[in-house]
Amino acid sequence: MSEIQMPKRSINITIALMAFSGLLIIYVETMIVPDIPVFITFFHSTYSNVSWILTAYIISGTVSAAIFGKVADIMGKKKIFLILGIIYTIAISFGGFSHTLDELIAVRAVQGLGFGMIPIAFAIINDVVPREKLALAQGIMSATFAIGSGIGLVLGSYITETLGWQWDFHTAIPVSIVLLILVYIFIRENTVTGKQKIDFAGVSMLGIALVFLIFALSEGEHYGWYSHLIIGLFIVSFIVFAVFTYFESHYKYAFINMKLLKKRNIFLSNIVGLFAMAAMYFLFFTVPTLLQDPAPSGFGKTIFYSGLILFPATVMSMVFAPVAAKVIKKRGPKLSIIIGLVVDFIGFVLLYLYRATIPEILLDTMFVGSGISMMLVGIINVLLTSTPRENAGEATGMNTVFRDIGMSIAPAFGGALETMYTIKVTVGVKVINGIPHRIQEAFPDATAYNYIYLIGIIFVVLGFIFTALIKKNPVKN
Repeated sequence: MSEIQMPKRSINITIALMAFSGLLIIYVETMIVPDIPVFITFFHSTYSNVSWILTAYIISGTVSAAIFGKVADIMGKKKIFLILGIIYTIAISFGGFSHTLDELIAVRAVQGLGFGMIPIAFAIINDVVPREKLALAQGIMSATFAIGSGIGLVLGSYITETLGWQWDFHTAIPVSIVLLILVYIFIRENTVTGKQKIDFAGVSMLGIALVFLIFALSEGEHYGWYSHLIIGLFIVSFIVFAVFTYFESHYKYAFINMKLLKKRNIFLSNIVGLFAMAAMYFLFFTVPTLLQDPAPSGFGKTIFYSGLILFPATVMSMVFAPVAAKVIKKRGPKLSIIIGLVVDFIGFVLLYLYRATIPEILLDTMFVGSGISMMLVGIINVLLTSTPRENAGEATGMNTVFRDIGMSIAPAFGGALETMYTIKVTVGVKVINGIPHRIQEAFPDATAYNYIYLIGIIFVVLGFIFTALIKKNPVKN
């Protein structure tokens, strides 16, 4: 499909609105990250159970991104973007009124459908931006993820501390409504639509496989890693994944285009994207608990303080997104990904070895934030320059599937390890029959964090291996 010719002003408005949509979605997703310890107390639950607040969103977002990325190519990107935006707005409207953990998880699952707007936003940008400026546009889009994360961590934690976690959701409602109105007014529909069937069978199989896998990972400690239930879930998940792969390879209207995945750069960029997002969520899921949990498990800091400590990491991510665009323009996307992996590797090694003080954690997380930004901009550039324009929505949706799998793995691993390796901490004293008794609760110990950051290091090393196989100069098909 030929490149869409649009006035410069219209292109800039399109980039701005799509970037704003990414900022909003990542803000709403990130704002609850510092609240994980709050949810544990509020709902009287555990780290593993609360991790489903993140995981439910990610799983539904995975399926949404995959199916609606392709549906947008068929029915129109603007139309599907607005439909998902309406669903997203309705979901966050109910989020703050959840009274039980199950209710909040259900709301988050519906909210995750809105995550499908992100690959569509990338595809819309890909439709209108001239090829020579695409890397910069992608850098801007990726930078807003960092801005959204920063705002979510700081503003979200402040709102939680002053008004309660419910207002994290309430305050996002008017912003979401304004976004939908602006998109409806200013975004043009440039998609050449066509008639195809929607692969409901494939979507269902992927959803079942992911739910079983993540449930087994997150609940293995509770039920026993060698219990019939957990082993059975792993086996069923593997079988369903295998059937899904075979089915998608032979079904004409498969929502995971195996023909695209057979192209080396597309396949490799998706795998590296998985590892990149897992690394980000290892950071987001562990650092707030480490900072907020009482000593000797953590530092006993406030929610707002933990948000401030993570904020510089998001600033570094924002700063390095345009740097990645310049590296891509001069030397290609592969170098940008490699630089990001090197910086990420340093960050996780530092987290593993040096996290005894707040300044050490601050420095460690800044390394990880910088590296992730360099990786993500490079990955999306490899993907879109290796994919025909008419498959852009489908390809970015597929990439989001892989990223979301990485995002879902991190909280599952993190929650399981934080529940498995704990230390008893005295949180108060209760007097019974005139005799004081210490009230003790279990919190993650150093071993849990060591294993989590070690897994992060392993993921980065695997990222190096797959990146080394990427062709230096992907050719547009």
